[in-house]
Amino acid sequence: MERKYPNLCKPIKIGNVHFRNRMFSAPMGGTDITADCTIGPASKAFYELRARGGAASVTVSELVVHPETEGSHMYHLDLKTVGSLASFTYTADAIRRHGAIASVELSHSGQYAGTYLTDKNKKQGLAQWGPSAGIRPDGLEIKELTQELIDDIVEAYGSCAALAKRAGFEMVMVHGGHGWLINQFLSPYFNKRTDKYGGSLENRTRFAQEVLDSIRKAVGPGFPIEFRMSGSELFEGGYGLADGVEIAKLLESRIDLLHVSAGTYQRGFGITHPSMFVPHGCNVYLAAEIKKHVNVPVATIGGLNDPEMMEEIIASGKADVVEMARALLADHELPAKIMGNRDKDIVKCLRCFTCMAERATTATRRCTVNPLIGRELDGMEIVPASTPRKVLVAGGGPGGLQAAITAAKRGHKVVLCEKSDELGGILKGEQALPFKFEMYELGGTLGKLAADAGVEIRLNTEVTKEYADNENADALIIAVGSEALVPPIPGLDADNVVVVNNYYLEKDKVGDEVVVLGGGLAGCEAAIHLAQEGKAVHLVEMRPELAPDANIRHRPILLSEIEKNRINVHTECKGLRVTEEGVFCADKDGREHLVPGSSVICALGQKPRRDAVDELIDCAPYVVQIGDCVKASTITTAIYQGHHAALDIR
Repeated sequence: MERKYPNLCKPIKIGNVHFRNRMFSAPMGGTDITADCTIGPASKAFYELRARGGAASVTVSELVVHPETEGSHMYHLDLKTVGSLASFTYTADAIRRHGAIASVELSHSGQYAGTYLTDKNKKQGLAQWGPSAGIRPDGLEIKELTQELIDDIVEAYGSCAALAKRAGFEMVMVHGGHGWLINQFLSPYFNKRTDKYGGSLENRTRFAQEVLDSIRKAVGPGFPIEFRMSGSELFEGGYGLADGVEIAKLLESRIDLLHVSAGTYQRGFGITHPSMFVPHGCNVYLAAEIKKHVNVPVATIGGLNDPEMMEEIIASGKADVVEMARALLADHELPAKIMGNRDKDIVKCLRCFTCMAERATTATRRCTVNPLIGRELDGMEIVPASTPRKVLVAGGGPGGLQAAITAAKRGHKVVLCEKSDELGGILKGEQALPFKFEMYELGGTLGKLAADAGVEIRLNTEVTKEYADNENADALIIAVGSEALVPPIPGLDADNVVVVNNYYLEKDKVGDEVVVLGGGLAGCEAAIHLAQEGKAVHLVEMRPELAPDANIRHRPILLSEIEKNRINVHTECKGLRVTEEGVFCADKDGREHLVPGSSVICALGQKPRRDAVDELIDCAPYVVQIGDCVKASTITTAIYQGHHAALDIR
């Protein structure tokens, strides 16, 4: 067959190992790490899912090589712990049986030990070791590694690599970026040593060289070693791209694949993991420049999810391999879809950070658009129903669409009704915000997948009680969503007010000076967009803080964008009335003042459409309500509930 993306689909040989395409699954940490730091069954299934989806390589993350100086609760691999070697063996086997190459990331957090602990207070009891002594910004003491400890750690890298090979892994990745220990040695910001490991760039690279030599001795020739580095630390005091090039040149003889990332984890999360506010592929230039100076294959990473962009990266020689993490959570079948010329079926990552926020807060994995993530053991197969039913879905938002797709895949006859002329529900409003356009596209993608699965889609059709009774369905899934909360504030119904849900329809009404009333997630994002358009924006919130409903990974980046775009923020400020001049507000002491603006955006939240639910609750033998019509929540909740509502139809 003629492949639409031939360069992306082309196999590659690294070391003595053949990879089926150029799309690799980048390291992502598991969740059910046992008390003994072995790989739990849910994590094994988590990694296997990406192998089933067509990735050429799947990297398990992170294997802590020297627990004695790195107390984080991540994977350990040794012969002393019962089940340790077995858990890695079963995981490598689960990845390899689907044609992917199993790799494991060898890591040491150095002075950032404990980063992934759910109970952050436990970091206080950990010894923090680094290249140089000091005090972390959070007050924790950093101890300088002695030569004896350095030698032990170097040896441990080799020992763990040998055990990984014994377990069936066919490649190892050495984590040398993002502020972890090897990067700390490479960085002039962290490394203040005056011995053979400090000072010149050659000296600062010595520890990485010793680690790689230890691994090569342990695994032998031909076994691929991938080295992950930050092409530039991208902060003042760290090394830049020129030094990144020199580091790569000093290491290339010891490695088989150079994986170029960006930034330092603790000083730029939104750089290492590009947010929705920056362009896709914004870090590719680092790999492209370094590739000009080395002879080993180079991998790039960073917010990549578009096949055309990734094909161009390979075709133009910017990199030899593209690595993805979040994109393969959103759609684990992305590589298989590209290989099969089904790129229009890809469910794209929204860069919303739900995946990383949940890992930090609940020690689980979740994905906004993929209900399987973190729940792989619940069943990755959609089993056909023993008795096909007629299913009516009321509402064409993300929850209703996912319910329809899953029900159709089970063999049910599915009719989905959407009262407007377009699918997507609340996602339709995101088309007006360029940095959230992929959320808008999600509605179209799910609509295509539903139609392809055999769902009959009826637009401009509202499901009333009479309509549902006439359809006489066996199952009714109510997914009618929510509506904007518009409290009885005088003037909020005036012509100069636009409800945030309708901004995409009425954006021409918005003038150059705007008051956004409501500083939750929707209000903050609307304010950022308006400021990016050059408008003077005032953001009014009655609570003490902005965006408490944003997840813990997205929120700091969101607040940074508000500051960067010079948005005038008014917290603890309650809207009293709207006039042509703006919004009269009361501060926390009850003093009244005017927040000026010729236009007002009402972003005061959502409320479930309970009236529609109550009307339909008895219109079929099996009735289930999902998503925002139950409680105004998130896309994550709607899609997960929709998927399982369809699975529960008997």
